Amino acid sequence: MGVRKKEAANRRKEANKSIAFAKLNNCPTSPRKMRLVADMVRGTQVERALQLLKFSNKEASRKVEKLVLSAVANWEAKNEDSSIEDANLFIKEIKVDSGTMLKRLRPAPQGRAHRIRKRSNHVTVVLGAKDNTQSN
Repeated sequence: MGVRKKEAANRRKEANKSIAFAKLNNCPTSPRKMRLVADMVRGTQVERALQLLKFSNKEASRKVEKLVLSAVANWEAKNEDSSIEDANLFIKEIKVDSGTMLKRLRPAPQGRAHRIRKRSNHVTVVLGAKDNTQSN
């Protein structure tokens, strides 16, 4: 590897130290229900988001809470020398995409059949660390 390439890789690595992400694939919940929970915590501080998710009545909030905790653990693994309290972590981005769909048939009157679509989704959470020099 050349010097220029190595320097660019080190710069990219340092820039990505403040970002951590976690993914949940093929979660058996419809994307529409999951987006309601994702919209609730998008852009909030991690501590506040975990409190909102813990006391939410929605089933999808349990899965998103576990995913946010996983992203926090990933951030800790990247930044072993930093503490979470000083980092000021927040949910930078949370995406809910539709996943695979299981198609089932349900009997209907007069010999017909209706198609039942059992939806799933993919959730991606990206955490960012706010600098203390920025004013909110």
